[in-house]
Amino acid sequence: MFDHVTIRVSDRPSAERFYETVLRTLGIEQTGGAFAEWDDFSLAEADGGNATTRRLHIGFAAPSREHVDEFWRAGTAAGYESDGEPGPRPQYSDDYYGAFLLDPDGNSVEAVHHGSLRNGGNVDHLWIRVSDVEASTRFYETVGPAAGFRVGSESAERTQFACVSGSFSVVAGEQPTENVHLAFSATDNETVDRFHREATAAGYRDNGAPGERAVYHKGYYAAFVLDPDGNNVEVVNHNR
Repeated sequence: MFDHVTIRVSDRPSAERFYETVLRTLGIEQTGGAFAEWDDFSLAEADGGNATTRRLHIGFAAPSREHVDEFWRAGTAAGYESDGEPGPRPQYSDDYYGAFLLDPDGNSVEAVHHGSLRNGGNVDHLWIRVSDVEASTRFYETVGPAAGFRVGSESAERTQFACVSGSFSVVAGEQPTENVHLAFSATDNETVDRFHREATAAGYRDNGAPGERAVYHKGYYAAFVLDPDGNNVEVVNHNR
């Protein structure tokens, strides 16, 4: 589902130590780059124009239940705060097994193993707390056809969006998630143009018109809009 997910952190060295410690237990190694990157997940330092990401829940795919256990053991042994011990969570699915830690900025980070893990990426799912579930659902329904996802399930408190593999949910919360960046893949530039055209025509805020961003790599063609809570949503064609 995700091309990449980027969060802003208040202290990059501290955040890197946390994610290096816990993601290594899942077989996820840092891949480098200008940002601290683990393939489809990356960190960037918060600055005057980009505040720290808060109140995000991110779940990483674990190859087995034993990997989930080791994720939690390694994190708590290193002094990081538990947000939920390893164990089954049947409220999500019969075979769902997860464990939770808090990163240095208080975001909830999970290792999860279940029967329908995301293929081809490390980020299995996100939960984004929103100020208005209905308004956020309308936004993501608008951009979903171009971004490649659809509504999977819907209730008054939560809407889940799904693709062939992976998911994210918008969830009711008194304090919404702030300053997360979600990017979705396209296979041609016209899909990027369509995403931006349809979102802005529906009244959503432009955050970067379609065009090449050679600062990332040659051929990187992307557009950006803001969701109702100000999170940055991108569709990108890498032209590779």
